[in-house]
Amino acid sequence: MTLTVLNPATEEPLAELEQADVEQTDAAVERARTAFPAWRDVAPADRARLLRRLATLVEEHAEELARIESQNVGKPIAGARGEVGMVAQVFHFYAGAVDKHHGETIPVAGGVDMTFREPLGVVGLIVPWNFPLNIASWKLGPALACGNTVVLKPAELTPLSALRLGELVLEAGIPEGVVNVLVGPGAVVGRRLVEHPHVAKIGFTGSTEVGRRVMEGAAGTIKRVTLELGGKSANVVFADADLGRAAAAAPYAVFDNAGQDCCARSRILVERSVYDEFLGYLVEATRRVRVGDPADEATEMGPLISAAHRETVASFVEGEPHFRGDVPSGAGFWYPATLVEATNDDRVAREEVFGPVAAVIPFEDEADAVRIANDTPYGLSGSIWTRDGARALRVARALDTGVLSINSNSSVRVTTPFGGFKQSGFGRELGMHALSAYSEVKNVFYSTD
Repeated sequence: MTLTVLNPATEEPLAELEQADVEQTDAAVERARTAFPAWRDVAPADRARLLRRLATLVEEHAEELARIESQNVGKPIAGARGEVGMVAQVFHFYAGAVDKHHGETIPVAGGVDMTFREPLGVVGLIVPWNFPLNIASWKLGPALACGNTVVLKPAELTPLSALRLGELVLEAGIPEGVVNVLVGPGAVVGRRLVEHPHVAKIGFTGSTEVGRRVMEGAAGTIKRVTLELGGKSANVVFADADLGRAAAAAPYAVFDNAGQDCCARSRILVERSVYDEFLGYLVEATRRVRVGDPADEATEMGPLISAAHRETVASFVEGEPHFRGDVPSGAGFWYPATLVEATNDDRVAREEVFGPVAAVIPFEDEADAVRIANDTPYGLSGSIWTRDGARALRVARALDTGVLSINSNSSVRVTTPFGGFKQSGFGRELGMHALSAYSEVKNVFYSTD
């Protein structure tokens, strides 16, 4: 069965690809299983050298990779370049981490006790369509650094950058079979990886609904799982904040990648005493977001990924929104940047829209802000805007959220852990924390009697 890959800005085909089936998935797992013992035994310095070489190749092919990502996802080219830069940083970071993730000795009576960090074996990595290359690197970097072999399944809508990365892996000198890229439907390839008895772990990024199915499927073999799932993050603006700065930053916390971002701060909570003032600033800032051709250097927001997804996003906006921006006419899966005044009980504030729609919600005081922010099944990201340092830390500790920023909307850094609370998943990616998810602790007691 073939798959037609589209450019969401033009609706024109980019590629026709053969989709893998269960037998091909099994074959990929077997290749990874066969390659595992030799890759596990590669000396740490040599494994680090190969990862550095991969990082360098990503840098050398940065413009090519950025254009593939921009065309396949509909990302503005400037944003795609930044994401590819992060991919190279990820591989450089984990090259440096190879020999720094190690065991310990523990004082005991009658001998010496020591721990070892052992790779898991074959891991299945299932990545989404919104940040396909970036999130692939978040999983590949620590998996390879720990000595695992990999079957990587990109999303059917956006497989092109992962396929190119697979070629660069081989060019870097990483042996065949260590990284296997499979294009195919989640219901076939993804499901088989989740249930396969020789896959030791699944690293999954996607919706909470599919994450539940991954957990169910992994239970049969007690498979290790890392889940980075949906979000409905709060952007909390107190009256003492720099309102102009907070309002100028808020649109890019929602409309970046056309809102197709699990850590989008799509609930903007504003203290009631400054609500009208802030909303005025926010409308003007949203009006300035440049929507258009992703290949244009000035574009800040591109199209949605598909016509079906555009219909889903549109279903969240009932009645007349407070503000609706402009989009290009003609081909492309465009949807305008939209602001909706809401309560936290409205569907637009309860469910993950995954599009350029922000719900603006007033609150009375600090306790009310915390209550509203936590009144969600999700807990991935969020921001707090205030000049009061004590309040910032109080609220940060009170929010049930995995990644928070104070007077900033930044969620992701290569060196720091990323992941959620509640139904936003469990486990952490990036930083040294991710290495623990791709290794097991082995304890060895050596008697001296």
